Amino acid sequence: MTADINLFSPYQLGNLELPNRIIMAPLTRNRAEQGNVPHQLNATYYAQRASAGLIIAEATQVTPQGQGYPYTPGIHSPEQVAGWKLVTDTVRQQGGRIFLQLWHVGRISHPDLQPNGELPVAPSAIAPQGEASTYEGHKPFVTPRALETSEILGIVEKYRQGAANALAAGFDGVEIHAANGYLIDQFLRDGTNQRTDKYGGSIENRARFLLEVTEAVTDVWGAERVGVRLSPSGTFNDMRDSNPLETFGYAAQALNQFDLAYLHIFEATDADIRYGGMIVPTSHLRDRFTGTLIVNGGYTREKGNAVLANKAADLVAFGTLFISNPDLPRRLAVNAPLNPPDQTTFYGGGEKGYTDYPFWSAAS
Repeated sequence: MTADINLFSPYQLGNLELPNRIIMAPLTRNRAEQGNVPHQLNATYYAQRASAGLIIAEATQVTPQGQGYPYTPGIHSPEQVAGWKLVTDTVRQQGGRIFLQLWHVGRISHPDLQPNGELPVAPSAIAPQGEASTYEGHKPFVTPRALETSEILGIVEKYRQGAANALAAGFDGVEIHAANGYLIDQFLRDGTNQRTDKYGGSIENRARFLLEVTEAVTDVWGAERVGVRLSPSGTFNDMRDSNPLETFGYAAQALNQFDLAYLHIFEATDADIRYGGMIVPTSHLRDRFTGTLIVNGGYTREKGNAVLANKAADLVAFGTLFISNPDLPRRLAVNAPLNPPDQTTFYGGGEKGYTDYPFWSAAS
């Protein structure tokens, strides 16, 4: 008889052997230094969490144009590659495995963060509601500049170069950030994409950018070391779509052509439900995507074990719990108490709320 599958079961992800099915979700922490360069403190933070089956490192811009928040790391300069190499070397010394999430925020930026104070770019010139985070505090979002058709392949090449830089930095793979209202998500959804060229209109056209980026990145890495993240029910960053079941069902099915390492679904949050988002059940995508599925969104030990036992997903990503519990897999394994997270230290700062959370010991 086969043993029950749970969070502590090993998993073969392509040619990577994961010792457990507990994934560290990508978490923006705004702690990259001058030049958006990772440094020793970041290396310590990730190495502390190396017992995860897989770490997916925080969203990292592939071009200066892709930055949307202060002190977020990049993967487009030699200094950034060297900084990330310090991180990957330190994680590997602790026996860990780590992917990098490739990012372009699109319209979720501000001229203060853009090269030469230019406008942020997007599929269409539609301003999001809300405020941008800048080095001087929050400022109202501006109306972005709609990308010219001729510019789009240049951005695809930025993802390709970012993927190549991640390879040089020693990562085990990369995840394409196509979720949470950032550039690829903006192309996918008709609430933010009102183009009339080959990148707009039909779902086939709106998914074109995602598929071109995925092709470019898999050309660098090979498909078995590339994942994609989607947020089909997400309303974050003022996102909406008239038919998300169709949009994301098509996207999930279209990604099958690449034989990816995984599809990573950020599931509906309480905020998405409150703001009237149309909820796309993960089962809708599970039925259409033939590869490994990671789920993320408020999972506990019990919920994680249940979703794996029911074969509704293959791996479970944890975010906030990994912030405050560097040894989360061990704590979950023995059902130990969890450190409460300090939300005031999530974004920006130094060691406090970053590398100073205690590890669990039976003696305590």
